[in-house]
Amino acid sequence: MIFRKKILNSSEEQMLLEAIKEAENKTSGEIRVHIEYNAKGDVVELCKKKFEELKMHETKDRNGILFYLAVKTKSFAVWGDEGIHQKVSQDFWDSITNLALLHFKNGNYVDGLKSAIYSCGEQLKTHFPIQADDKDELTNEISY
Repeated sequence: MIFRKKILNSSEEQMLLEAIKEAENKTSGEIRVHIEYNAKGDVVELCKKKFEELKMHETKDRNGILFYLAVKTKSFAVWGDEGIHQKVSQDFWDSITNLALLHFKNGNYVDGLKSAIYSCGEQLKTHFPIQADDKDELTNEISY
């Protein structure tokens, strides 16, 4: 867990978890963050693979979003399940990526992820508003 401590301290991790919680309080969508030290291969394919490993495709409305960050290689990708992907254009995914990368270039990983989380939360809220019977289908933990 040395890597974890170098990238996010407990306060920073808590800020990200709060951002996820706040975004998810407005939607039935699910958001998670995965952080690695090094990405070997195509970052989008690695993100898709991690999405499946984390079983994010098992939500009722197929509306999960995964943020994948590899710090050493400065690689970042976002993957949305088919439910949300059908509702937004590629321009949306590109804008999320660019928003995060603006912060990452200055080493502001937490700010970049928070901005991306909030932006995705707004899109999820538009297309998948919170329902009276909503339940948190996936844990909000940050995976490493």
